[in-house]
Amino acid sequence: MIRFSLLGGLYYLKNILENNKKGIDLAFPIFHSIVEFLILLTIVNIVTAALIMIYRLRKNIPYKFTDNVINGVNNLYYLIVTFGVIMMVLGFWGIDFQSLLTSLSIVAAAVAIISKEYVNGIISGIIISFSKEINIDDYVKIANHKGKILDINLTKVTLLNEDDDIIYIPNDKVYMSEIINYTKKEIKKVSIDFELNLDYHTTIESFEKSLVAALKDFDKYIEDGSYNIKIVDVYHDYLALKFQYKLKEVNIDIERLIRRKTIRLIANAIK
Repeated sequence: MIRFSLLGGLYYLKNILENNKKGIDLAFPIFHSIVEFLILLTIVNIVTAALIMIYRLRKNIPYKFTDNVINGVNNLYYLIVTFGVIMMVLGFWGIDFQSLLTSLSIVAAAVAIISKEYVNGIISGIIISFSKEINIDDYVKIANHKGKILDINLTKVTLLNEDDDIIYIPNDKVYMSEIINYTKKEIKKVSIDFELNLDYHTTIESFEKSLVAALKDFDKYIEDGSYNIKIVDVYHDYLALKFQYKLKEVNIDIERLIRRKTIRLIANAIK
């Protein structure tokens, strides 16, 4: 209600300015541009809030949570506001934006070429935001980076990897990269690669049993009988192996705990 009242007040102020254009003379373009920008900002704010509210109610999404569609709507809001700021600044000098684009088409084309990568990133970000391929909180692999998606904004995708490093990947690279979405595909099989020297005096079966016994605390998360050591390749002085198991459900936090303990067990055993 406050926003609608504000919008009405701004339109009333705009009419006053236009009716007293001669009285304020040189200051008119500045005041007029500011008021028009505030009107645009209020309208866009009302529409954005309404769309997000309706979407949250339909999808039953609590206020503190978000998803790609909400991010996409917010990204469009920021784009429109940025465009509005540019128009407002041009209006300070009484410049008509449409006439400016017509008369400076060559300059506009040059600017578009120079800022091509930035524009591509923004467009890619909007496409990613509204797509169903990846979402916030999904566990993915993008190019050589693997981790949990924390945020998708206009220019970058924020990823938290397994080492708790925060990685910012440009949207155009995300859009053009091959993506594995472990959450969407519900891939529950975990695989840990390692090498075992042939001088290590034990059988593969015994080594596997010792690992399984050491991971007994995680039995409630791992499917029975899914443990397996797979021989990938045999070399002159060592074996390339994979230790595999299957989780009962996709749980990135539990997977990280099991992986960390398994790697330490393997390292200690080999030592």
